[in-house]
Amino acid sequence: MMQSQQHDVSLSEVHNSVDTTNRAGFWKKLLSFLGPAYLVSVGYMDPGNWATDLQGGSQFGYSLLWVLLMSNLMALLLQSLSARLGIVRGRDLAQANRETFPAGINFLLYLLAEIAIAATDLAEVLGMAIGIHLLTGLPLMAGVAITVADTFLLLWLQKLGMRKMELFIIGLISIISVSFLIEIILVKPVLGEVVTGLVPTIPNNTALYIAIGIIGATVMPHNLYLHSALVQTRKIRNNDSGKRRAIRMNVIDSTIALNLAFFVNAAILILAATAFHKTGQTDVARIEDAHRLLDNLLGTKLAPALFAIALIAAGQSSTVTGTLAGQIVMEGHLRLRINPWLRRLLTRLLAIVPALIVIYLYGDSEVDSMLVLSQVILSMQLGFAVIPLIHFVSDKEKMGNFHIKPLVAVAAWAVAAILVYLNLRMVLTEAYGFLTSDHSIIVKGLIVAGLLLLIGLLLIVTLFPFFRKRKSPVRVAIHEDLRNLEIKPLPVYSKVAIALEFSQHDSKLIAHAMAQASPGATLVLIHVVESVTAKFYGSSSEDLESQQDSKQLEVYVSQLEGRGYKAIARLGHQARKAEIVRITNEESAELLIMGAHRHKGMEDILYGDTINKVRHELRIPVLVVNL
Repeated sequence: MMQSQQHDVSLSEVHNSVDTTNRAGFWKKLLSFLGPAYLVSVGYMDPGNWATDLQGGSQFGYSLLWVLLMSNLMALLLQSLSARLGIVRGRDLAQANRETFPAGINFLLYLLAEIAIAATDLAEVLGMAIGIHLLTGLPLMAGVAITVADTFLLLWLQKLGMRKMELFIIGLISIISVSFLIEIILVKPVLGEVVTGLVPTIPNNTALYIAIGIIGATVMPHNLYLHSALVQTRKIRNNDSGKRRAIRMNVIDSTIALNLAFFVNAAILILAATAFHKTGQTDVARIEDAHRLLDNLLGTKLAPALFAIALIAAGQSSTVTGTLAGQIVMEGHLRLRINPWLRRLLTRLLAIVPALIVIYLYGDSEVDSMLVLSQVILSMQLGFAVIPLIHFVSDKEKMGNFHIKPLVAVAAWAVAAILVYLNLRMVLTEAYGFLTSDHSIIVKGLIVAGLLLLIGLLLIVTLFPFFRKRKSPVRVAIHEDLRNLEIKPLPVYSKVAIALEFSQHDSKLIAHAMAQASPGATLVLIHVVESVTAKFYGSSSEDLESQQDSKQLEVYVSQLEGRGYKAIARLGHQARKAEIVRITNEESAELLIMGAHRHKGMEDILYGDTINKVRHELRIPVLVVNL
C-alpha cells in the first residue's frame, strides 16, 4: 500500500531518515539518537563567541565565567524544550508560530528570525576570514571572498545523508576541542583563581555589554528553530512510550553536546584571562591581537596555529547549521521553499556585503567590533524565539501528557525574564546615548519608533496566546496534504508542434507527436537555422544551410501527408528559443514536442539549455523526449 507523502514536515529531505525503532539495547539506541544536539552545539562555539569571550577574559579576568555557566544552563533548558516541541507535536518552532499568531505578527517574527540568521552568518564569515588570514597571511578582504566557496558545502553534505553530515560536524568540533585542550595545557591556569569566576558579579556597564554579548553568543535564537526540526530526522514509535524515550535520549544528547560547547567557551575565556589579563594586557579585544600575543607570551608557534585552525573549523561548522536554520525559518513561517543553493547564496551575501563594506571603509580594526555587535543583535532576538517556545510546550491541549510541569515552566519563564530584562536594559541604555547626542531629529524619531515596535511586538507575543486561540486551523505544509485526485480526460490534440534538429532523432520525435495527435491532426514542423548569415539577416538569408533546411522540412511534410496527416513546415532564424516560442504561438499549437540530450554542466554552457527557457515562455504542455 502506498503511503501518503507528508509535506508539513521540517527538512523533508532528511525527515525520519534515521531509524531508531529497531535498535536493541540502551547504548545502541542512545547512539542512534546522538547527533542533532551536536549540530546545534556548533552555534554555541561559533566565531562570534570568540570575540565576546576574548574581550570578557582579557578585560575582566575570570569574573564573567559565571555568565558562561549560566548561559549554558539556560541553553540546556531551552534546547530541551525545543526538542520536546519537535518530538511531541512534529512541528518546528517556525511552523508552530505560523499556526498560533496572526499573519502580520507571524511575518514580523519571520523577519526577526532572518535578521538573527544574518547576524549569525556575519560572525561565521568574519571568523573564517580571520582564521584564514592568521593561518595563511591572506588579507581579510580575500578571506571574506573565499567564504563564498563553502556556499555549496551543505548541498554536498545533505546528499551524503544525515548521519554523515553529523559526523562531519562532530569531526570539526573535535578539532576545536582538542585545539583548546592543548591551549589550556600550555597556558597553565591556576584552578583556584578560575573557580572565583563562578561567583556572579558585573563590574561595570562595559562588562554588562560583554555579558549580554556572551549570552547572545551562547543562547542563540536560530538554534531553537534548528533543534525542533533536527530531532524529527529520527524515526520513533508514534506512541507515548516512544516519545518519552525520544525526549529522554535527546536530553542526554543535549547535555553532552552543550557541555562540550561550554568547555570550548570557558577555555577561550580562561585562555584570555590567564594569558592577557594577568599579564596586564587588558585591552585585547581583537582576535588578531590574541593570536599574535599567544606566540609572544607562550613562546611556541603551536598555540597560535591551533588557535587559527580552531577558528576556521568553528566558522565552517557553524555555516552548515546556519543554512539549515534559514531553510526551516523560511518554510515554516512563509510556506515558501526555494532552491537550497539560492537560499544559501542569499544568506551568505547578506553577511558578506556588510563585512566587505566595513572592512573597505574602516579597515581590519572594526572586524572584532562587528563580531561583538552580531552577538548583541542575536541576544536582542532571543525573547521573540524563547517566549513563543515556552507557550507551545506549556499548551496542555496540543502537548497532551508531554506539556512541561509547573516547576519547569517557572524556570523557563525566569530564563525568559532574565534575557528580556538584560536586553531591554542594554537597548534602552544605548538608545538613551543616541537620544541625548547631536543626531538629527529624524534619526532620533526612527530610534524611538523602532523601540516602540520591538516592545509592542514583545508584549503581543507574550500575551496573545494567553487570551486568544486560533479557531480555524492554519496550513503549515508547503503543499496541501491529502489532496484528492481530480482526473479529467486529456484533450485530443489537433495541432502538435515539433522542434526538429535534422538528425537521426527526428523520427523518434515525430513518432511521439503522432502518438499524441488525433487522426487527421496538423503537425507543425519547426526548425531553427543557426548559421552565421541567418543570425544576422534572419528570414532574408538565402545561404546554403537555409536552403537545405527548407528542403528537408518539405521532405518531412510530404512523407507525413502520405500517412494521412496535415503537416506545416516552419523555418525559424536567429535565436533558437525565441523562434520556437514565436512559431508555436503563431500556429496556435496545443502541444509542443522537444528532444533532450541530457547535457550537464559545461555541455549546457556550450550547447545551450533550450528546453527550460522554452517551457517557461509557453502556456501549453511541453512533452520532452529523451534522445
